[in-house]
Amino acid sequence: MAHPWIAERMEHFDSSGIRKVFDLAAAMTDPINLSIGQPDFAVPAAVQEAAVKAIHENKNGYSPTQGIGALREKLQARVQAQYAHTMRDVFVTSGTSGGLVLALLALVNPGDEVIVFDPYFVMYKSLVGLTGGTCVLVDTYPDFRIDLDRVAAAMTKRTKAILFNSPANPTGATASDEEVRGLARLAAERNIALISDEIYSLFHYDRPFVSPAAYNPQTLVIDGFSKSYGMTGWRLGFAHGPRDIIQQMIKLQQYTFVCAPQPMQWAGIAALDVDMQPHIDDYRRKRDLILAGLSEDYEVTRPGGAFYVFPKAPWGTADQFVHKAIENRLLIIPGNIFSRQDTHFRISYAASDATIGRGLEVLRKLARERP
Repeated sequence: MAHPWIAERMEHFDSSGIRKVFDLAAAMTDPINLSIGQPDFAVPAAVQEAAVKAIHENKNGYSPTQGIGALREKLQARVQAQYAHTMRDVFVTSGTSGGLVLALLALVNPGDEVIVFDPYFVMYKSLVGLTGGTCVLVDTYPDFRIDLDRVAAAMTKRTKAILFNSPANPTGATASDEEVRGLARLAAERNIALISDEIYSLFHYDRPFVSPAAYNPQTLVIDGFSKSYGMTGWRLGFAHGPRDIIQQMIKLQQYTFVCAPQPMQWAGIAALDVDMQPHIDDYRRKRDLILAGLSEDYEVTRPGGAFYVFPKAPWGTADQFVHKAIENRLLIIPGNIFSRQDTHFRISYAASDATIGRGLEVLRKLARERP
């Protein structure tokens, strides 16, 4: 029985299935870990040095809630050069997840509906529930493309926002320019907030990244340093969007996260000058390595970004298949954590070539040993 003090909103949260796999990995000897959604490369040396320098210079206290001026100015200049929106402001968040929390709390009232694409990042449904909103799922199977007719059909008078993620977790799918433009224009026509989670924007392999903010100046963008620079534990993100919305998010941050960690903000300034292209090129190569290794035995849609592949389980449910993989010391994530469907599973190729090779061996073996 639940403790009588626990709030009803906690019913929207379950112990993350991903976290359970992480815990399992910690208890296993020499697992083949293709489950972790974080880069396997080190934080660039210049970024590490900037963080250490800030700590030694005693820049360890609270920063302004909206972030230190030097980082905000650098981010604002980049955003302004890209979009030239007269009322687009930027501020520094305590991680990209923190930015998503602030965005939804600032925008969504109890009873409002938020459109989310299925499969979705595991946090989205829970955060919508936290606000008292209702998550309306729009199916993107089998190829993870956005059908604008489905989106329009899902809209009602209660629709407040669309939560969009490209490149996407867990599929690695990248929306086409036509999909991005169409979604941006549809949101503008219906006066619906468009929240674009762009944490994987640097990991875009086959064509240039395009944000819906390019077509809809009211788009609220959530981004950060965690994936791009391997800084997942440093909790440094940023958001940019319409000034009125950003000011409300800053107010919420003041009363929740207070600010992003100050030493990490000074490191963020250095990060923005680091060329990450060699790592991006390497992850493109790893993507192709994974696809080649799965091609004979799995139905898989070619991902255009992030560092995930989302194949269809060759037999049984995805949950059953993943349990069999774990028995073979291969850690992957069942798709039902991200979806209403239990048909696919997520592989992260943010791993060494040796680990990827071992994982592919197990996956080929499991596909060919169909029960």
